[in-house]
Amino acid sequence: MSGLLRGLARIRTAPVLRGSSITQRANIATRPAKESIGLAETAVGLTMFTIAILGPAGWVLANLENYRNRGSAK
Repeated sequence: MSGLLRGLARIRTAPVLRGSSITQRANIATRPAKESIGLAETAVGLTMFTIAILGPAGWVLANLENYRNRGSAK
């Protein structure tokens, strides 16, 4: 029985001891960007992200009274 357990432990730990066979490399750009992003594009992008993140929370807060009244009617 102990031989069986030692065999199972050796099978399970062998890949860990060998290390990973997949090598990961980071993609690092060493040159400047091909196209520069202008001020207008930056402003539009930040505005869209702000609306996407804060818009639903603002909607809920603006309609909080409606949600409270609907919840108590049931």
